[in-house]
Amino acid sequence: MTIENVMLLAAGDPKNGGMIQMVLMGGIILVFWFFMIRPQAQKAKEQKKFIDELQKGAKIVTSGGIHGVIYKVNEDGTLQIEVNPGSYIKMEKSAISMEMTVAINKTAVATK
Repeated sequence: MTIENVMLLAAGDPKNGGMIQMVLMGGIILVFWFFMIRPQAQKAKEQKKFIDELQKGAKIVTSGGIHGVIYKVNEDGTLQIEVNPGSYIKMEKSAISMEMTVAINKTAVATK
């Protein structure tokens, strides 16, 4: 194939109706979805499952970095978190970032 033929194919030769361009665009969209959108959706699904399964006694870390233990799960979508013995904070479930054991393991791996 000569350079002229390759350029005609890349430019969407009217004879083939730009089919190559459509296939390439579809491939780009597929790769973008597979490497960017799908992993984010899976991570969001896991986070929602984690938040829905929170129970009393779980050691957690908030998105603000506060460590504590869940003292009470309220019906209105909030939690009472014990940060020190006898010291409680009321916050939304959505503010919980991760379980404390995950946070400890994450920092241990980062320091190695």
